[in-house]
Amino acid sequence: MIRYLCKRIFSTVCTLLILSILIFSIIHLTPGDPARIMLGSDASQEEVDALAETLGLNDPLIKQYIDWIGNALQGDLGTSYSRNGSVIDEIQSSMGPTVTLAVWAQLLTIVIALPLGVFAAKKKGKVQDSAVIAFSLLGISIPSFLLSLLLVILFGVRLQWLPVAGYKTIASSDLATHLSYIVLPVISLAMMQAAMLTRMTRASMIDVINNDYIKTAKAKGLKQRVILYKHALKHAMIPILTTIGQTFATLLSGAAVVETVFNIPGIGQLIVNSVSRRDYPMIQGIVLVISLIYIVINFVIDIFYGIIDPRIWITAKSK
Repeated sequence: MIRYLCKRIFSTVCTLLILSILIFSIIHLTPGDPARIMLGSDASQEEVDALAETLGLNDPLIKQYIDWIGNALQGDLGTSYSRNGSVIDEIQSSMGPTVTLAVWAQLLTIVIALPLGVFAAKKKGKVQDSAVIAFSLLGISIPSFLLSLLLVILFGVRLQWLPVAGYKTIASSDLATHLSYIVLPVISLAMMQAAMLTRMTRASMIDVINNDYIKTAKAKGLKQRVILYKHALKHAMIPILTTIGQTFATLLSGAAVVETVFNIPGIGQLIVNSVSRRDYPMIQGIVLVISLIYIVINFVIDIFYGIIDPRIWITAKSK
């Protein structure tokens, strides 16, 4: 187990280092002068050059990268060009709404997808299975921004049951008000992910159900619910866990469109505004944090792999 964890930690550190280089390089190779954007079109070239010198934009890229990554390792992601504040503080203040949406959307995804996937596998080839497949295809086919607009028109404009924009925390209001503001964006975020997880659960369960030990459990007279949820689902969880982890990371990083539609002050809206203003430190910080979240989630999933199936640790040790 220790050897397995060490390998995963080493690969995680290497991945994060490579990602930091790619993030820095790609962002700094994009066209646009942040100093010019900050000062506006009326500023003189001398003013633009002076600001660029102050911000360190005239330094060689390798020096800029070393300074940035060195500060990042100490928890300092720099100062925002457009907001004149600490990047890490801005990210922390904007991360709350995004994490809230992602957690609720992830819970809704799991609640919908796992029972539907198991049900479809149990009814393979029947009308119920076809209905679940049709649902998953529909969910995958509808983009989140289109679903957001449809939900706003139906529940916000026509029926006027729910607010169409804004965000309220539980601390600033109450649970009912908080839920009324996030229910539409959560549904918009969760639908596509639920469809994908349903398909994965169905496929994984079908593979497991055909194994001999499941047939033996049936021959012993065990209840079908016990066979499906205690035996089959447990052995089908590795690909399902992978999809769940990727889903949560996708929800965090892919909330920009939904947050823009519903005017939610989250990390997605922050990065959209930062890109339009060529705010290099903010863009780099947000992408690095999201990448770190991806990597940590995958690392945690790797640990769960070994917990669910200890043979993975044994295989890693033998290598």
